[in-house]
Amino acid sequence: MTKDGRCRIFDTTLRDGEQAAGINLNREEKLQIALQLAKMKVDIIEAGFPAASPGDFEAVKMVAERVHGPVIAGLARTRREDITAAAKAVEGAERGRIHTFLATSPIHMEYKLKMTPEEVLAEVREGVAFARTLAEDVEFSAEDASRSEPAFLIQVFRAAAESGASTLNIPDTVGYAVPEEFGAFVQGIMEGTDRPDVVWSVHCHNDLGMAVANSLAAVRRGVRQVECTVNGLGERAGNASLEEIVMALRTRKESYGCETGLDTRRLYGVSSQVSRMTGFPVPPNKAIVGSNAFAHEAGIHQHGMLCNRATYEIMSAEDVGAPGTRLVLGKHSGRHAFRARVEEMGFTLSKEKLEEAMILFKDLCDRKEIVTSEDLEAMIDSEILAGGESRRITLKGFLVQVGRGHGSATVTLEDEGREVTDAAAGNGPVDAAYRAIRRILAIEPVLVNYSIRSVSEASDAIGEARITLALGDCQISGRGASTDVIEASIKAYIDGINRLFQKAATKGASLYEKNAG
Repeated sequence: MTKDGRCRIFDTTLRDGEQAAGINLNREEKLQIALQLAKMKVDIIEAGFPAASPGDFEAVKMVAERVHGPVIAGLARTRREDITAAAKAVEGAERGRIHTFLATSPIHMEYKLKMTPEEVLAEVREGVAFARTLAEDVEFSAEDASRSEPAFLIQVFRAAAESGASTLNIPDTVGYAVPEEFGAFVQGIMEGTDRPDVVWSVHCHNDLGMAVANSLAAVRRGVRQVECTVNGLGERAGNASLEEIVMALRTRKESYGCETGLDTRRLYGVSSQVSRMTGFPVPPNKAIVGSNAFAHEAGIHQHGMLCNRATYEIMSAEDVGAPGTRLVLGKHSGRHAFRARVEEMGFTLSKEKLEEAMILFKDLCDRKEIVTSEDLEAMIDSEILAGGESRRITLKGFLVQVGRGHGSATVTLEDEGREVTDAAAGNGPVDAAYRAIRRILAIEPVLVNYSIRSVSEASDAIGEARITLALGDCQISGRGASTDVIEASIKAYIDGINRLFQKAATKGASLYEKNAG
């Protein structure tokens, strides 16, 4: 087995991370995240599951064609149609990978696959061998490996390696493992399979809060690829957190005997960007990238820090790119300073999108005395990136009236070139505006969640609204930002509806039909 001093980081934020309930990234957002992951020098980016939908296929294809440096992987079941879709999606990459998987635990084989162990072995051989005819780089994952019988798992991995897989992944799919047992389990599988020519990998979920610990236990036993996500996003309780894995291996290199090749100074920026685009906030006490990760309030801690930072910090904020100062921009700022700040915040915008952002920035400067970094981030995220190709509905204007305990709103929308105006009353201006929008569009999505926050402390700060809408079996998030909290709330609702239209379109369905059903 490969047991060198380098641990490969396989980032699956765009695939497993996006599967977290309520996250729905469009192609432009996925591309932006992938570009920053590449700048951070992750080894492999799993860009999506191409066979899942036409939208997912196109997103993987775009990342493969436009992101350079990392291996770009597409996930596929061992079915031929999945493997073919993955191969086509990543064919434009500098280095493409087909990542195949099949479940191997008794409970999955009996109840989900309805296959015998012999049938599973045969499908692994056939699927991996077929993938190998379409790509040089093939990975195989045994889904629910941590609850599989070791002897059978060894047979499966031998079959995958013999059929052409060069990376073998041992997932703890349901987060059942504990570090001491998992480390020994992984070592036993690697030794039993006896393939020193392959790279061994783990993919751990966080259902018991031990995804990072389990991953590190496997690294200590010789695993040299860890599959993880930014901020630990993912199904249910999420995945192993990329930033925690990377900094643990760096800070305790003597304990694990290996390190990654990542530029750790980009960790904080990538974490912030993913948080903004997914709508999943980073808890203040989150290790490595939380706002309190390098904050010291207790007097004894402050005294120790003044004497020597190492008294209470095992790494520095600079190590992970956490900000030390705020850059203040205003209406006299030029294009060069603006572009530099945008890039510093982790955005890679085309010339056209940068010009669009500059216009919005100047407009914001006329309404605010000082534009903070947080204001700028919220503006770019909600106005430039959030809409992307999905912006079918646009807000043309609104007027609200507020009284005690009630409100009314008149809203004008443009729907594919046609302007429509309607009015409604509600228990407040936001509720009234939402009712008016529903009347115009003749759909009735359920508002699952609504929140609004100030992105900075000033009284004229931008308000950032986030909503979650549900319609049938679709649930998405929307966001909007403005110095006017009512406008921010309306923009968030329209963004959510645009995403519902986009999601319905990728499935070949009509949103109106879904609503009627």
